[in-house]
Amino acid sequence: MRVEPGQVAVITGGASGIGFGLAEVLAGRGVRLVISDVRPDGLASAASSLKEKGADVTALAADVREESAVRAVADAALSAYGQVDLVCNNAGVVCPAASMWDQDPATWRRMIDIKMLGVIHGVRVFAPLLIRRGSGHILNTASSGGLAPLPGRTPYTGTMHAVVGLTETLDLELKEAAPGLGATVLCPGLVDTPLGANSAALGAFTLPPGSNPGEGMRSQAAAQGGILTPVEVAEEALKAIEAGRVHVAPGTGVADRARTRVESLLSDIT
Repeated sequence: MRVEPGQVAVITGGASGIGFGLAEVLAGRGVRLVISDVRPDGLASAASSLKEKGADVTALAADVREESAVRAVADAALSAYGQVDLVCNNAGVVCPAASMWDQDPATWRRMIDIKMLGVIHGVRVFAPLLIRRGSGHILNTASSGGLAPLPGRTPYTGTMHAVVGLTETLDLELKEAAPGLGATVLCPGLVDTPLGANSAALGAFTLPPGSNPGEGMRSQAAAQGGILTPVEVAEEALKAIEAGRVHVAPGTGVADRARTRVESLLSDIT
C-alpha cells in the first residue's frame, strides 16, 4: 500500500509514544488522522499539537478493551472523512517485572484485554470496511518481546507473541479477501516513550516514590547501543507497509534475538 496525501489513518493509543509518532509522520505526508486514546487529557494535548502543525485531526477518547468504543472510533472516522485506509492498532501497556508464577491474574487480564482484544476489536471493526473498499492496510503494534523470550515479563511477551501470530495470519486472510489489502506487525526494540509512566497511571503497576520508569530503559538502551525515537519507529513502519512486508522490527539487537529464537526452534523440531 502506498501512503498518500488525502488518505485516512486511524491510530489507537495515539496520544503519546509510538502512536503519536505515527500521527506526526502520517500528517507530514498529508494523511488525515483519527486518533484515540484512553486518556482524554493526553488526547486533547496531542490533537492540539498536531493541529498546530497543520494536521487534519479528529480525536475521540476510547478504551480499546470495549469493541463498542472501537466502533465509535470507526463511526467518527466515517462521519468526518467517509473512508479509512490505514488502521494502526497501537494501544498498549506494560506489566510488572515478576516470574510467570508470581504475576497477578489481574495483570494477565489487563494485558489480554488491551493488547490482544484491543487488536482483535480493531480488526473486527475495521477489516470489513477495508474489504468493502478493496484496499487498505492494518498495522498492529507488538514489540521485540513478541519475537523472542523476555523473562520476567511473561504477560507482556505472551500477548506480544500472540499479536505477531495473529497478524501473520490476518495478512493471509486479508489478501484472500482482496489483493489490495495487507497487514504488518511492528516489533520495535527499545523506544523512548512514556509507556511505563502511562501504564502506572492506568493502574498496571505501582511505581516506588520518586522513581523514573524511563530511566531503567534508558540505561539498558545505552548498554545495548541506542534507543529509538517514536518518529524513527514510525518511519520504519511506513516503509514496511509500502513494501508489503508483514514484519518490521527496528532496533539494536532485535534481529539477532529473533534469529537465535528461530534457530533454537528449528533445532528442536528437526
